[in-house]
Order: sequence, then structure tokens, then C-alpha cells
Amino acid sequence: MTTPIRVAVAGASGRMGEMLIEAAHAGEGVRLAAAFDRPGSPVIGRDAGAAAGVVTGVTITSDAAAAIAAADCLIDFTRPEGTIAHLAHVVRLGKAAVIGTTGFDAASKAEIAEAARVVPIVFAPNMAVGVNAVFRLLDVAARILSEGYDVEVIEAHHRFKVDAPSGTALRMGEVLAQALGRDLKQCAIYGREGVTGERDSQSIAFHAIRGGDIVGEHTVLFAGIGECIEITHKAGSRMPYALGALRAVRFLAARGAPGLFDMQDVLGLR
Repeated sequence: MTTPIRVAVAGASGRMGEMLIEAAHAGEGVRLAAAFDRPGSPVIGRDAGAAAGVVTGVTITSDAAAAIAAADCLIDFTRPEGTIAHLAHVVRLGKAAVIGTTGFDAASKAEIAEAARVVPIVFAPNMAVGVNAVFRLLDVAARILSEGYDVEVIEAHHRFKVDAPSGTALRMGEVLAQALGRDLKQCAIYGREGVTGERDSQSIAFHAIRGGDIVGEHTVLFAGIGECIEITHKAGSRMPYALGALRAVRFLAARGAPGLFDMQDVLGLR
């Protein structure tokens, strides 16, 4: 019998943390080995599965280093500053990491890339398999619709999300810009207000909606003269992200060697 991959989940009290714990507890080939949260969190000392109504036998701790030491792989969907702090433990202990956190600045991304020289890391703005299929579809669509079509990216998330545009929307923009031969830093527009003038045909625009409990919706609009093409992904729950993260865990375990990967690598789309 193959030994299950031991997983530690960061941010145990968060919506995504709770879903990751539920998925890891029930996941094939993996075992929930640890779960941790920020010091002072009200969930410290509780069973990790309490929010889902299951008993995992894993107690939530505030000791990130000990939790990571007890696992083979860390899954982290927290905040940039927390993830970077956790990553230091991952490197020191020689573990693997699956990072779904968004909102990193360039310096933090460079830290992740440097860590991947020592340990294996999957770093992706969206772990859902369906979203990663959409990334591939967008690449194909953008190459076909490269002339005469204006490109807009619209995303919607719950009221608690702190970064905008979403990491998924930005990744969509990167895919589109690469396929269209444009520099996203030069052509991106983030919302519009006032007298903006006619639309620049080379721009890629982003629009962020925040409200209620929307899990995540992303639409890319290719607007031409007399026709409009939309490619949309809607998440009805956070489970697709959790299942994708576990798929990334199994990918890293099979690979073993250090390196920086994303979900396109995990899904064999490169």
C-alpha cells in the first residue's frame, strides 16, 4: 500500500482553509497531517474538521513551523505576508508547497521563485481544473480573434475579497496579452470613469465586482462589430479549488525535485 502524502493546511479558519481541510481529510492518496491558523484565532485547539462536521483527529495549532514539519506538503491559500512567512519554514524544513494565495507584489513573487530553487512549489492564481482549461481556450480564442475585437475581463467575488482584480483575472490578462503579442503593463486598463475618450483597440480592460457571497466568476469578452464572444467560468463552491490543490500535491510528490510549477504543468498542458 502506498503511503499517503501528509498535508498541512494554512489558514484553517478561512473559507478556503476549511474547504481544503475537508478535501484533504477525504482525498485519495493524501492525509491531513496538520492544520494551523494565526495566533489568537478562536479555532486554535479545535478539531480541524469541526466546521465541516467531521472528526479528523487533527487539532488546529498556531505553531506554523511544527505543523509544516509534520507534513510532506503545505497548502497555503492565505495572505501574501503569511504565505511568505510560511515559505521560510518550508525551505528550512525541505518540504513542498502548493500556493494558491493571490495579491503578491513583484518582490514576493521573486522570493517564491528563489524558494523553488530549493524545494518543489506549485504556484497558481487558480487551482480549479476548469479555470485552467479556460486559460487554454483563451489562448486559442485570442489568436483567432486578434484583429477587430476589443478584449474586456470581468470578474466577480464575495465582499470579503481584499485584492482586485483577482489573481485569476490578471492571469487571464497575461494569457491574452501573450497570445496577442502585447505588453500587459502597457495595455492594461483597470475600470473606467469620466470622459475617457474612444477605446484604444490595443487595450485589455479589467473590471472587478465585489458583493455578497459570490465564490468566483470570470468572463472574457471579445467584442467585435456585429458579434460578441464570451468565455465564462463560474464557481458554485470552493471545492474545485481544493480538489485542484490536492492534484497539485500529488504532482509534486511524484516529481520530487525542486522547481516552480503552475497548474498548466500539473494538468500536462505544456
